[in-house]
Amino acid sequence: MQYIERKSMLYKTGVEYGDYTMNHVQGCSHGCKYPCYAFLMAKRFGRVHTYEAWCSPVLVSNTLELLDKEIPRLKSKIQSVQLCFTTDPFMYGYPEITEMSIAAIRKLNAAGIKCTALTKGLLPVELSEMSLENEYGITLVSLDEEYRQRMEPGAAPYKERLDALRALHDAGCKTWVSIEPYPTPNLIEQSLQELLSAVSFTDRIIFGRTNYNKEVSSYRSHREFYNKYAKEVIRFCEEHKIAFHIKDGTITER
Repeated sequence: MQYIERKSMLYKTGVEYGDYTMNHVQGCSHGCKYPCYAFLMAKRFGRVHTYEAWCSPVLVSNTLELLDKEIPRLKSKIQSVQLCFTTDPFMYGYPEITEMSIAAIRKLNAAGIKCTALTKGLLPVELSEMSLENEYGITLVSLDEEYRQRMEPGAAPYKERLDALRALHDAGCKTWVSIEPYPTPNLIEQSLQELLSAVSFTDRIIFGRTNYNKEVSSYRSHREFYNKYAKEVIRFCEEHKIAFHIKDGTITER
C-alpha cells in the first residue's frame, strides 16, 4: 500500500444529494469503465496520468490527524459526511483502506456527525456497531456477473455486495442502493424489475443514467429509455414505501 499526506480532508460537495464529503484515498482499484467520472477528472487535472496508476490506490496517511483539526472548526456547518465521491471507502481487497474508513467514521460519529457511505466493495459488519443515524449504501447496476467483470473489473461480486448490505439491514442499520450508471440495452439486456426486487429491503434507492459514454449516446432511444425506467423506479419505490431520488438529467421529457 502506498501513502501520501494531504493538507485538508473535509469539504462541501457540489453533488446534488450530498453535504460534506471526504476522499481519503487517491485512485480506485475497482477500475470502472463506464467510464468513471472521478478518473476522468483526476486525469484532466494531472493527479494521475494513466488508468493503471488510477487503479493503484494511495491512502492518505494523515487522514485522522486532519479530522482532529477540521471537525471542531466545521462541526456546526456539517449535516453529514459522505465517504466517498471520488474514491471508495471499502475498496475490495484493501483492508488498510477499510480500517481507515472505519476509524474515520468512528471519529466523526463521536463528534455527533452522521456519516453516509457508498461502495462497490464490501460493507464491513463492524458498521452495525456505530451510530444508527449513519446510512450505508452499495452501487448496483446489474445482477449479471459477466457485466460486472467487464465494467467494474476490480469491484466486489454483486452477490457479495448485496449480502453485506443485507447483513447491515438485518442488524438495524439504514441502507440504500445507488442504481447508477444504469446501462442501456445496447450495453446489456436485463430486467430492471429483477434488480429492484433484489434490493426491495433497502430504505432508499437512487437511480441515474450513464453519462460520458458514446455507446449510450448513440443508442437512438436513450432519452425515452431513461424516462421510462425512471418512472418504473418511482412506481416501485412508492408501492414498496422506499425513499427514492432520481438523478438530475435522467428524466428529460417536458
